[in-house]
Amino acid sequence: MNTNINPKSLELIADLSNAFGPSGFEDAVFDVAKKHCGDMAQVTDDCLRNIYIRPNKPARGLPVFMLDAHCDEVGFMVHSIRPNGTLRFVSLGGWNMDSLPSSKVLVRNAEGRYLPGLIASKPVHFKTAAERSQGAAPAISDYIIDVGATSAQEAVEVFKIRIGEPIVSDVQFQYDEEHDVMIGKGFDCRIGCAALIEAMHRLQDEELEVDLVGVLSSQEEVGERGVKVAVNQVRPQIAICFEGCPADDTFTEPYAIQTALKKGPMIRFMDKSIICNPRYQRYALDLAGKQGLAIQSSVREGGGNNGAMVSTALDGIPVIVVGVPVRYIHSHYGITSYYDFEATVQLAVAIVKSMNEEIIKSF
Repeated sequence: MNTNINPKSLELIADLSNAFGPSGFEDAVFDVAKKHCGDMAQVTDDCLRNIYIRPNKPARGLPVFMLDAHCDEVGFMVHSIRPNGTLRFVSLGGWNMDSLPSSKVLVRNAEGRYLPGLIASKPVHFKTAAERSQGAAPAISDYIIDVGATSAQEAVEVFKIRIGEPIVSDVQFQYDEEHDVMIGKGFDCRIGCAALIEAMHRLQDEELEVDLVGVLSSQEEVGERGVKVAVNQVRPQIAICFEGCPADDTFTEPYAIQTALKKGPMIRFMDKSIICNPRYQRYALDLAGKQGLAIQSSVREGGGNNGAMVSTALDGIPVIVVGVPVRYIHSHYGITSYYDFEATVQLAVAIVKSMNEEIIKSF
């Protein structure tokens, strides 16, 4: 497979990863989509911050093929301000709690500026012996965010902190080209968003037998909320849901590894929320085999994704989940590779190019 780095694709991935966009506050991702899709498509949004990417060439009344990737990232929200100026906060999405202490975050203030802060817990020097010996997993209430204020009054009047403001990890995208390692935040699912946009760029001049629509859906991390609206707007006959899916190659017995880094995209047969259409699933696997495309398949015992909402929408929609492997999702830093991004794009392009109404009906 050709894995030459496309600088524009790398810029797209970096822009998406760096964008400030926790669930419900995906506005900055819209700006990135406009920047990278403006030459090929009309980019619009709705009140939930779902982003719709419709190619400039007119629809022809063919079956609608929806490409979906959720554009929100796990984050936090300011719950209240303590008398000492530190912030109590709640989570937007499910976090790996062990990853929180001593990590940098950005807190949006009332002026729309992003203030640096630090997630902190009670220092070990001030813990009692009983507190030091506790083995229970930490809860989010055990932490505070410190922006450097010395009182609640200063936090409000000087730092302009207010209740309800969003918070995200303070992490900048980095790429180690020598080893093909991308490190950044929000790869769940911004790497999927990048693959979707790149696939649409490569398909824009193809004569397809489907009408293609891209959706960067909102609020997946808090219950797949955005895609429920988007699927009713687009009304597709078939779909692919892209994901930044948890790589399992660093903490799993070798025989059970199903989502390894640099082995290509993972398509899942099932997770806790969905059994992906088996006929469509096998079609994708067979197509990848015929074309020599890298691909992995998995059976997940937990997890969930937008595909569950798509598959049961309208009269039922055949859908598969195509995931770019990402190590350590739902924490501040993730690791993924350009190889897997490229392999995911190639698989999606091949599936869309091969699709027609007869094949869709066979699923």
